[in-house]
Amino acid sequence: MPQLRKDPVTKRWVITILENPKGPKDFSVLRVENKQDSCPFCMDKESSTPPEVMSYREPNTLPNQPGWKLRVVPNRYPALQIEGDLDRTGIGLYDMMNGVGAHEVIIETPDHHGSFEVFSVEQVFKIVNAYCDRYRDLKRDRRFRYILIFKNSGSAAGASLDHPHSQLIATPIIPKRVMEEVEGAKQYFYYKERCVFCDIIRQELSSGSRVIHENESFVAFAPFASRFPFETWIAPKDHKASFGEIEEAEQESFAQTLHATMRKLMKTLGSPPFNYIIHTSPCDELCADYYHWHLEIMPRLTKVAGFEWGSGFYVNPVPPEVAARYLKQTDSD
Repeated sequence: MPQLRKDPVTKRWVITILENPKGPKDFSVLRVENKQDSCPFCMDKESSTPPEVMSYREPNTLPNQPGWKLRVVPNRYPALQIEGDLDRTGIGLYDMMNGVGAHEVIIETPDHHGSFEVFSVEQVFKIVNAYCDRYRDLKRDRRFRYILIFKNSGSAAGASLDHPHSQLIATPIIPKRVMEEVEGAKQYFYYKERCVFCDIIRQELSSGSRVIHENESFVAFAPFASRFPFETWIAPKDHKASFGEIEEAEQESFAQTLHATMRKLMKTLGSPPFNYIIHTSPCDELCADYYHWHLEIMPRLTKVAGFEWGSGFYVNPVPPEVAARYLKQTDSD
């Protein structure tokens, strides 16, 4: 079983794989599966994955058989395992617990060559709906304190398979990056009695210089202090702390915004590798007043190097106002 270990200096937790650890030769070549005939996520390869957790299917088709439009399966090589108890322990100043959690893969389409360039709004809505379904189901497990939904696209962004997919990892601790964001939002709320994200959204809509796309319920914008070139956030205009709170109509609106924004990014930048991550409130934290869920999109156009790792600073050669101007000029249809 994996083990969670806590760095006593930074307080950051690390998942340590104890069984079948990799050696130096495992890292000599970055292997990316490009061949459709050996892709475990394609139609008719259902037996290549663990049994599906859920799926959206054609009528009268059976689980783990062809006929699906989207599937969710456990990751064959999970970072954390669903079975077991946490069993928190410590040795001196070193804290440990069992690597209990959940790690699932959302296979977004049967089409091996599918992407946001060709996805319809309806297909993106299915993806968003699957995110919500799995988030709500796993949130009921009292062992989990955070549920992270993310997408890696392209080998430079960490994807090991080309077939369109996203991932979900539920963890028994709140990630350090999330806690920093939650604590910052809490401090702002105690000082001004307002949500900092709501204030950001109001200012961005008022200024307009960094807004990329909006509809009645959501806005996509380049954040003022963007860490990466063409970094883009999508946030609900109305205050909501948890991603799991959005209703079906809001899911449709979110899907439309995500569809339009991703197509703009792909067209403008020539389909780069990218990551996107849904930031939501922790499962058991009472932060409904001051936290605001959102999605962060990071095209992988530059590399993080020694200065960034050593200082925590980021160097962004494209001001967000310039990035937004390029993206607004791009037709998403």
